[in-house]
Amino acid sequence: MEAASDIGVVSAVMAGICLSAAAGLRVFIPVLALGLAGRFELLPLGEQFAWMTSEPFLIVVGAAALLEAGAYYIPLVDNMLDVLATPAALAGGTVIVSSLLPEMNPLAQWGAAALLGGGTAGIVQGSTVLARGLSTASSGGLANPLLSTGETGGSLFAVAMALIAPLLFGVVVLVGLIVLLVWIVRRLHGGRNAPPDRPAAPR
Repeated sequence: MEAASDIGVVSAVMAGICLSAAAGLRVFIPVLALGLAGRFELLPLGEQFAWMTSEPFLIVVGAAALLEAGAYYIPLVDNMLDVLATPAALAGGTVIVSSLLPEMNPLAQWGAAALLGGGTAGIVQGSTVLARGLSTASSGGLANPLLSTGETGGSLFAVAMALIAPLLFGVVVLVGLIVLLVWIVRRLHGGRNAPPDRPAAPR
């Protein structure tokens, strides 16, 4: 009985990590999904997070999710949104995981949530910022709508997997996070160490 309970806790935390990864792509879609999952008792939200299942909250977050997804198709606005979405994704991932953790010392609960949820969302969001920057530089922004579609689709897919196969997909997300983190570090490190342009030889 205790083993089954432990598996349930691990499954819920893995679902939170999956949803946090989705928050790194689109902030409001996984928050909406979490609220709906809590309302229909698909995920065990903590009592202090019951407000996330309320009808007014779901309506507001649902509207925000639609606006967020649509705004990424507007040129220049998508790059501005990335700046705003980074802290929002960190906060969203932290709240998502905290709501699914078992009750514990508040400091430990929010610390673990910031590490698991905020860290996951932050790494994914950082990768999208770099990818959008590369897309804007290489295509003048013409390829950005394709990137935005992929991000929205990826967020929806991660949400679905969080509900269908949280343990399996959670492991995939953790492995993917390591790969993403290495890629981000290499991109940033490579950009800083890029050799300066050589001056043209005098004729």
